Amino acid sequence: MDDRVPRVPEQKRPGSLREPVTLRFDVLGPVRARRGEQPLATGSPQQRALLAALLLREGRTATAAELIDALWGEEPPSQALAAVRTYASRLRKVLDPGVLVSESGGYAVRGLGEGSLDLAVAQEWAAEAEKAKGTGALGRARELLNRALGLWDGEALAGVPGPYAEAQRVRLEEWRLGLLESRLDMDLEQGCHAEAVSELTALTAAYPLRERLRELLMLALYRSGRQAEALAVYADTRRLLAEELGVDPRPGLRELQRRILQADPDLAEPSAPQTEPSAAAVRPAQLPATVPDFTGRSSFVTELSEVLAGASGDGGDGGRVMAVSALAGIGGVGKTTLAVHVAHRARPAFPDGQLYVDLQGAGSRSAEPETVLGAFLRALGTADAAIPDTLAERAALYRSMLDGRRVLVLLDNAKDAAQVRPLLPGTEGCAALVTSRVRMVDLAGAHLVDLDVMSPEEALALFTKIVGEERVASERKAALDVVAACGFLPLAIRIAASRLAARRTWTVSVLAAKLADERRRLDELQAGDLAVKATFELGYGQLEPAQARAFRLLGLADGPDMSLAAAAAVLDLPPEETEDLLESLVDTSLLESAAPGRYRFHDLVRLYARACAERDESSPGERGAAMSRLLDFYLATAAGVYAIERPGDRLVDDLEETRYPGLRFTEGAAALDWLYSEAAPMLACVQQAAGTDRLRRAVDLLWAAKDLTESGANSRQYEATARAMCEATRTAEDTRAEGRARTVLTDVLLVSGRIQQAEGEARLAMDLAESVADATAVSWVANNRGLICLHQRRHPEGKFLFEQAIDGFRAVGNKPGEASALSNLSRAQLGSGNTVAAVEIAQRGLALYAEMGRTMRLANGHFAVGVALTGAGRHGDALNQFTQALEIFGDHRQRLWQGATNFRIAEVHMAADRPARAAQHAEQALALGCIGGDRMRGNVLTLLGRALFTLGQADRAKACWNEALSLFDQNGAAEVDEVRALLTSASP
Repeated sequence: MDDRVPRVPEQKRPGSLREPVTLRFDVLGPVRARRGEQPLATGSPQQRALLAALLLREGRTATAAELIDALWGEEPPSQALAAVRTYASRLRKVLDPGVLVSESGGYAVRGLGEGSLDLAVAQEWAAEAEKAKGTGALGRARELLNRALGLWDGEALAGVPGPYAEAQRVRLEEWRLGLLESRLDMDLEQGCHAEAVSELTALTAAYPLRERLRELLMLALYRSGRQAEALAVYADTRRLLAEELGVDPRPGLRELQRRILQADPDLAEPSAPQTEPSAAAVRPAQLPATVPDFTGRSSFVTELSEVLAGASGDGGDGGRVMAVSALAGIGGVGKTTLAVHVAHRARPAFPDGQLYVDLQGAGSRSAEPETVLGAFLRALGTADAAIPDTLAERAALYRSMLDGRRVLVLLDNAKDAAQVRPLLPGTEGCAALVTSRVRMVDLAGAHLVDLDVMSPEEALALFTKIVGEERVASERKAALDVVAACGFLPLAIRIAASRLAARRTWTVSVLAAKLADERRRLDELQAGDLAVKATFELGYGQLEPAQARAFRLLGLADGPDMSLAAAAAVLDLPPEETEDLLESLVDTSLLESAAPGRYRFHDLVRLYARACAERDESSPGERGAAMSRLLDFYLATAAGVYAIERPGDRLVDDLEETRYPGLRFTEGAAALDWLYSEAAPMLACVQQAAGTDRLRRAVDLLWAAKDLTESGANSRQYEATARAMCEATRTAEDTRAEGRARTVLTDVLLVSGRIQQAEGEARLAMDLAESVADATAVSWVANNRGLICLHQRRHPEGKFLFEQAIDGFRAVGNKPGEASALSNLSRAQLGSGNTVAAVEIAQRGLALYAEMGRTMRLANGHFAVGVALTGAGRHGDALNQFTQALEIFGDHRQRLWQGATNFRIAEVHMAADRPARAAQHAEQALALGCIGGDRMRGNVLTLLGRALFTLGQADRAKACWNEALSLFDQNGAAEVDEVRALLTSASP
């Protein structure tokens, strides 16, 4: 028997079961038996001990003496043998016939079906996980280990007496911890270090002497940017080992400390082995010369090489297929360059020759298939007199001449599948590579490849090869700006690099500055007979009028992509007709399908589309009308989402009117899906309204989409947009719009914890809103100013402002606003020491939220009540409120509020003298982030330090407090004195 992992009776692998399982047994927890889902009576503890001993014997017979020793050890009762026989007899009556058998004076468990014993299933999953890990499939391995670990239901063999059970418990627990360490190790290899810190913190508190857990925690902290804490873990470990065991940390732990101290760059990233792309196994002949500076595209080279290998016989099938690969992509993406490069590598595999033709499919006059076949037949040795006249006869002769040969055909720049079909070889062992701007979904049997732009690394490598390492190395940032301005499009990069290489007096920065101007960028990207604009012009010139209009108008909108519904608004067409147009543009590679129902332009194609709109759009007002419809669509839809999340909130009645309708949702999940998926293009649409007559609608859209900043998902773009709107409204001298824009900016600053900046914006917002009698803005600004007072511990002033906000909300019947102000007023009362009033007011706010249903705001109500109950010392009730809040915040994807709730739960556990639980929730708060930004992070670190100090991890606690002190110093927070006192008291 293995000394580390107990073996079990022979089991079949999970998933291979042919007969239904009747009996099931559990040992990874209380010892239990079931018939199907029906529990079976396993008797007294000693009887369960006998069953467990037999289940863990690998189906082998256990003698009576061995069983007596297992149950009672060196001091068995006088009637031990009789007792064993009684237990076995009772178990036999409960179990299926033939399961518990008597043999040679002993007993055995036989004939268990697959999946009958939880330990056997865990072993199978652990073994499969090890195999998956060996092949580099870490995601699969982690999933299998999580399944195995999920089979534990508390302590293994719980409540089972006897020395054998005790020994097995120790062994199973050691195995469980080993599996857990292996899974956590793979978590770190997959980059999940921030998430792992919380779990590892709790585990090291539970198993303080387990060095492997400490090592994983150090690595997770270091990769999370928390170097000081990682080193503090080592210091705590070294001290603990010396005090408890009188030993030093093992060499692996010491080596990790050394590497952290030296900031070893290899530690910063996961070290999971990356599968190396297999070398291209094929090379064609008689092709255009390959470019000497071919760069990157390794995955595509590998993919195409594997397809060609199937025709050449190198794929293991003896060359019994005719392989066809069709590469599609935007003009300038490098289709021909890639195809020629792959084909050149295939020369040894296709010794009977190569054929190449430019089918000129992007031009106005594409090559005729019969003309191409005539040229191919001549290249294959056919006399002119023997070449037939018709297309069908030429194609038949062409296929006949290729019979038995190994030839690779490169059909470059094809127009469509109809042009390509007659030119394909029809014999085994031949292959064809096709390049086209059109995705040839109707080319039967073709392996389709969509070629995208280069990665930033590949783009920089290509630029460097052309320009030279010396010039690029000294201006790497400028070089990155150049390739980014080129949209990582190979043709654009080659043109830009060639211009720079030909001008020795230019620096990379000079070129970057020229390309920074979007209005001139396409004009700058031309050199000799190469021009990006000319490449796009070929595709645009082939569009039908409706396609061309869609191309022009869709290019007007900023943002990374656009949904089908938004595109329908821009074009003022039904969704079905819009989808047909967009999909046709995708087929021409002028538009990309980012995901089902979403579309995007390459950056340079967008610039070209806008140039076409300015040049070709017949009505000058159509461009503005298209953008107005898009803004209306976003505002109407966002207002509907806001109303679902805040039923009864009067803000939606006070927004600018829209003429174009938005989407309607019947439930919150779909509404939130839309809000978060549309965040980036929607905020881009807001910014584009600066300096137009759409300004007020843009500001109102920003306000209606305020949940974006609270979620933490789009905080930076939301803040940049809010600041842009403040400046645009100030320039336009629109007092009402500016007041609202600054109200929104105040929200952003409060969420990020920048209290002093928030105070300045809130005062200005109040002055502006009051000057135009914007009652909606006045009430919300009063609420925000009250929150600022809470942070600054000016509780009496905060109470006054919250009461002002409550009066304003009540005047217009805005119950969600009233509930928010009541929840905040509760905190002001708590800060003033009025705990009874704080609880009562918070409960009033919760009652108002409850009237609206289970919206995200109901979580705010539970959160506020939990805070008040914590202050009142009612820890159990507070945990119940926070637990409800956490669930709702999670359902509504409010990550920052989830973090804040975990912090409050940690506070309750700390107050209830549960430091390990407090540390775990504090770590979760750090991983998620919190409403309040760095200021709140400082509070979380302070609490985590308290918990760790109580757990005996003094050095790590001080590391947390030092980081908190730095954050508080930067923000001018009042908590700085508290943290200094903690550090002073912790010093020897």
